[in-house]
Order: sequence, then C-alpha cells, then structure tokens
Amino acid sequence: MLDILIRPFNFPDDYEEVYALWENAGDGIHLRISDELAEIKKKVARDPDLFLVAQADDLIIGAVMGGFDGRRGMMYHLAVAHEYRRKGIANILVDALEEKLKEKGCIRYYLLVTKENEDAIAFYKSRGWENMDDLHAFAKNLA
Repeated sequence: MLDILIRPFNFPDDYEEVYALWENAGDGIHLRISDELAEIKKKVARDPDLFLVAQADDLIIGAVMGGFDGRRGMMYHLAVAHEYRRKGIANILVDALEEKLKEKGCIRYYLLVTKENEDAIAFYKSRGWENMDDLHAFAKNLA
C-alpha cells in the first residue's frame, strides 16, 4: 500500500518538481506564462490552501491547484505522475480540494479540459461533472 501525504504546495521549494510533473502530464496540461514562478507566487499569495500536492517517498507524485473568487471556484492543473496513475491519487487530491473549497463557502466550481483528453473527461464525468456544451471558453492575454 502506498503511503500518500496530501499537503499544501510549499513555495518556492516545490515549484520545480510540480512544474516538471505538469510538463510530463501529457497533452491535457497546457503550460503558459501564468505557470511561471512569478505568477505561481501570486497564486500562492491569494489561495495558499488551495494548491495541494500528493507526496510519497519524498517525491511529489500529484498536484492540483484551485481558486476561489468569493463566488465561484476553479480547478487547474490536476496531474498525477504516470507511474502512480489509476491508484486513486487524483480522487484523493480532488476530494481534498473540494473540502477546502466548501470550507470557503464555495457552492459551484469549474474546470477546463481539452476535448481530446478522453481519460480526463471520463474521470471528471465519473465524479459527477457535467459538460457545459452550450458555452464557449475564451481567453485573452493581458501581458
């Protein structure tokens, strides 16, 4: 049995290991300027309790980042290292994030997933997520 610790992300100590996890997660995570060290510093300053990592044997094997604006929540960059997938780690991370969001009073939260990421889509559907196919996702760079 794998002994897993779910803990808050430690900035900046965990950054390189988590960034490498994201880089190797596959096509589902698109890294952008907002994932660079200076931007993650801002994220951690705002919601330090909503950025969680899964650790086993002193290695970060999973991570999830959440956000809450006081009205709605968001989940970003759920990733588990390939060799640790299908062991329930993603569920543990999402459960922990959802508990933290509920503690803040969040009643609804969102996520974005690429259309071709069938494994992620199946995972989220199994957890009760619904596709909002009547919406379009838009993004705009400000920098």
